[in-house]
Amino acid sequence: MASGPFQYAVAEALSLPDSYFEEFRADMLAKRDLLANGLTEAGFEVFRTAGTYFITTDIRPLGESDGFAFCRALPERAGVVAVPNAAFYDDSEQGAPFVRFAFCKRTGVLEEAVSRLKSPAV
Repeated sequence: MASGPFQYAVAEALSLPDSYFEEFRADMLAKRDLLANGLTEAGFEVFRTAGTYFITTDIRPLGESDGFAFCRALPERAGVVAVPNAAFYDDSEQGAPFVRFAFCKRTGVLEEAVSRLKSPAV
């Protein structure tokens, strides 16, 4: 933690009550579950995270196998954005069928995304 601005943020966070972190955790878990359940209902295979605000999914149950192509087409098809996991692999073929979605959004945004992802266009 050598970064000056980061040290001020950490110092501020250390002064917050435990209830802040408990409420934040509960909110993030609820958002994770909302998105994970919606993605499952939309046909994705979902890998629930325990430590990030991204949900990784397998797109093969949707008849897709190229995460880059899927993510390029998704905004036009559903108005939703995902990130291909292959971008984070040394061997991009290993990550080809996986894409991730962020759930660090407002609940209404997640509800709308789930609705759109359940559409036949996806």
